[in-house]
Amino acid sequence: MRVSSKVIVPRIKAICVLAIVLALAVSAVDLRPVMAQGGGTVKVGVLQSLTGTMAISEVPVKDATMFAIDEVNAEGGVLGKKIEPIVEDGASDPAIFAQKAQKLIQEDKVVTVFGGWTSASRKAMLPVFEQFHSLLWYPVQFEGNECSSNIMYSGAQPNQQILPALDWAFEKGYKKYFLLGSDYVFPRTANLILKKHILHRGGIVSGEEYVPLGGTDFSSIITKIRIAKPDIIFNTLNGDSNVSFFKQMSAAGMPPSKLPVMSFSIAEQEAKAMGTQLVTDSYAAWNYFESLNNPMNKKFLAAYHKKYLGSPMDDPMVHGYIDVLMWAAAVKKANSFDPNAVRKAATELAWENSVMGSIKFAPNQSLYQTAYVGKLQPDGQFNILWKSKEPLYPQPYDPLVFPGKTCVVH
Repeated sequence: MRVSSKVIVPRIKAICVLAIVLALAVSAVDLRPVMAQGGGTVKVGVLQSLTGTMAISEVPVKDATMFAIDEVNAEGGVLGKKIEPIVEDGASDPAIFAQKAQKLIQEDKVVTVFGGWTSASRKAMLPVFEQFHSLLWYPVQFEGNECSSNIMYSGAQPNQQILPALDWAFEKGYKKYFLLGSDYVFPRTANLILKKHILHRGGIVSGEEYVPLGGTDFSSIITKIRIAKPDIIFNTLNGDSNVSFFKQMSAAGMPPSKLPVMSFSIAEQEAKAMGTQLVTDSYAAWNYFESLNNPMNKKFLAAYHKKYLGSPMDDPMVHGYIDVLMWAAAVKKANSFDPNAVRKAATELAWENSVMGSIKFAPNQSLYQTAYVGKLQPDGQFNILWKSKEPLYPQPYDPLVFPGKTCVVH
């Protein structure tokens, strides 16, 4: 509304209103999590889908995160304070993830948040964490092509999961690839990267199809797969869509034992929830399998299974667990809960011998980690067939697909 220069009172009111709006805007930009928390506790957020199509995957990550918090608290907490987790349900909806993230930061005054699975939920939350100068610990493999100082990316970058799987597949002699995914950013970008690398190596992309997240009808896609006759399917479906896909493939006479499937979002938890017999003989690429044979992993599993009897352990769960331990170590190193100090300290931590092997946060706030390929057995465990020679440096931007792009965190 334009205010006449001859009308003094309304103009003064307008100026006052403008001043208030500007003051609120400035205060909103500067709203940081409360650092000095009384009562002997420090609040952190745990934000995963406890309901909806992604609950099959995200509830176990929440459990592993809580297990790590209990473990840190049993050892005395951090900087003399016990961790108080505030758990919220993202409900498999990116918009709700953003709303709950803002609630955790502004209302609950958490100092950091652990959570998220889908890239859609992460991207919905990112502006919230950037606006309020907070820090998200993201535990799941993703498509890369993102670099934010307000996220610690412990899940695999493309060069740590999908491309090692492609290395293995070409070593096995597979040439024709059918790409199948849920219709959102991770599968779309992952398959863009895969297509470039398949063609660059002389392979063939015999098909590429998507279904909505939570979609259950694969009849037309299965017909296309039958016609295309691929050597292997690379599967980036997420959530309970996988149940419908594998059931319908089996009914069509194409179980994993006959047509190989490499999945990037099916781990031990999903296999159990789906029914192991449905996905036996399928392949997966991760940075952790429960079957890893090392003393630290055996000790960890014994403690976890004592609390969560019968619950398998998987890669995103382990990353959710490790994120808490890495955050606690970074807080101690920084001697502060301030997100900016913590993220910088996290990248300065020494190499850690963890349940998944040697790990370390790189300067780009992503994790060095080893890649593994496994084949699912009838008992629900993966037989590890292949591993990278060393922990892989995380590359947010694939040089073949995004030449010249680099991640520099300020």
